[in-house]
Amino acid sequence: MKTIFIVDDSETNLLGAKTALGDAYRSFALPSAERMFKLTEKIMPDLILLDVEMPEMNGFEALELLKKDEKLKKVPVVFLTARQDTAAEIRGFELGAIDFITKPVSPPVLLRRIETHIEIDRIVKKSEQKVRDIHNATIGVISDLVESRDKVTGGHIDRTQKYLTLLIDELARANVYSEEIAGWDLNLVIPSAQLHDVGKISISDLILNKKGKLTDEEFNIMKTHCAEGEKIIKKLISQTNDDVFLNAALKFAAYHHEKWNGSGYPRGLAGGEIPLEGRIMAVADVYDALVTERPYKKAFSHDEATKIIRESAGQHFDPQVVAAYLDASDDFWIASTER
Repeated sequence: MKTIFIVDDSETNLLGAKTALGDAYRSFALPSAERMFKLTEKIMPDLILLDVEMPEMNGFEALELLKKDEKLKKVPVVFLTARQDTAAEIRGFELGAIDFITKPVSPPVLLRRIETHIEIDRIVKKSEQKVRDIHNATIGVISDLVESRDKVTGGHIDRTQKYLTLLIDELARANVYSEEIAGWDLNLVIPSAQLHDVGKISISDLILNKKGKLTDEEFNIMKTHCAEGEKIIKKLISQTNDDVFLNAALKFAAYHHEKWNGSGYPRGLAGGEIPLEGRIMAVADVYDALVTERPYKKAFSHDEATKIIRESAGQHFDPQVVAAYLDASDDFWIASTER
């Protein structure tokens, strides 16, 4: 059953709307926008009926806050108003409202409007999911192509995605970089990390699969995979309308070898100059490199890898990301064993 929030400072209007909805929907009558936001911490609505004129926080102000919230911004909002005001309607649509219903509300009209918008929302979400599925499948094929050439780091892409998820969850839980992370669509950002090594497409198989330590010259060539990855993703961006998935992928690809103290590559950025995506991926990437066997080294134990990462805080890694890793390290160990 779909959930509808009715937000109005008038008890009469709340009762009228709730009665009109009857048993067709799970409805909540809320006397203020503040109460609405409080309830969204526990219950996610499928649609919000929002009064325009309310004390303390009016409907326009509430809608602006809804659209800034990553979790709530796609919830359809229908304004309820007793005024015939073209300017107000234009403003509401510009802010993201999907409809205006005039009060006093006609029950049959209200039910039909809600039914229509719920169905439109269902179709849109189904279409978006289909596009995401195609999108992720395509990216998966590209990342598999990269990994099939690099026989040294098998499974690296899947594992780093798991580690990345653990780090992001821990940072959010600890309220560290939470404002920035709240602005990410994690359904797009995390899968985009599959492309962090896409630049290795440009690296010779002789270097990618060398059985032994790289020479200085070979290592310098290997280091170009960050810039090459950035170049490839920028080309994809220029040929599509994607401004979320590929921009996140670009940051993972371009910055995951930068170091907190400025000694990394390709740009030698330091501290907060490095995008957060790069700082998080740096820890996930290095952890995986440490705990997996490579032709030039044996696998380190989880405890050894943790010691190295802890001691590299403030040098190689963002100290706050390291702190998140330490708090989630048991989960890293579990994820690393899921081959």
